[in-house]
Amino acid sequence: MNTNLTVLCQPDENKSCGACCGLYNYTDSSCASLVRRLRERRRRFRRLVKAPGDIGCYTDATFSCEDFTPRYEVIYCCEYLGFLDETEKRVGCLLHPLQNFGLDLRTCSFYGQETCAGHICPSHHFIPANQAQSLIKIIDNWYLYGLCLTDIDLVVCYFRLLADSIGEELKPEVFDEEVFKKIAREFFNWKINWPFRSEEINRLGKYYFDGSQYMISYIDYAKLGREISSYDKIFMSLSSVFKNAPEMETAENLLRDNVQRFAAAYRIRF
Repeated sequence: MNTNLTVLCQPDENKSCGACCGLYNYTDSSCASLVRRLRERRRRFRRLVKAPGDIGCYTDATFSCEDFTPRYEVIYCCEYLGFLDETEKRVGCLLHPLQNFGLDLRTCSFYGQETCAGHICPSHHFIPANQAQSLIKIIDNWYLYGLCLTDIDLVVCYFRLLADSIGEELKPEVFDEEVFKKIAREFFNWKINWPFRSEEINRLGKYYFDGSQYMISYIDYAKLGREISSYDKIFMSLSSVFKNAPEMETAENLLRDNVQRFAAAYRIRF
């Protein structure tokens, strides 16, 4: 368990995470769709909000022009989440005091100032500190960073595979070298472009959502005529759906090859 509560939401100037604000909870949570949504919110907020009393105008305008249909009804999709910078590298709260010359406007939000300011997501506790710092070094894109940071199984299982393959725990400094960063980034990019990924709208990671209910979408290994894969947790995190055993074997080979290439490069370097 990570007892070093370095806040992972805004780790540096190149990325951030807005998952707790419902960033990935829209029925269309593709990168292109979210970029348009976050970009327009930033522009709208800067144009309309000159004083606290103007927030209502922004809110009404946002709800009137956006589709807020959620993937999962229990998670609120916050209308005040937007890009924080002109370069569109970081997402975050448009009501935050750092965005408003020190004035904290978060009392207007759905959860309120206290919850927004004090909430720490489970990843802070269940992803070991060295793995979290490694992830920060590997991923430099807000969209991918948030998807991976909040998928504890994906992160922990991958770094465990790497550690087992080289016989020791990895230090974050390893990922200062491009060769290791590139191989690890290839793995985490599968969170977006995994060839066996389910395209169901209500599927995210290992979960399947139905209104206010959610379930874990397990892989039916008996139907495939296979034992449970040693990569089972990773497969579920990647929303895997296999039509047959050969597809699953191909998926296992992709993961195995990634880990083996990392281990080979590590032995050469160290």
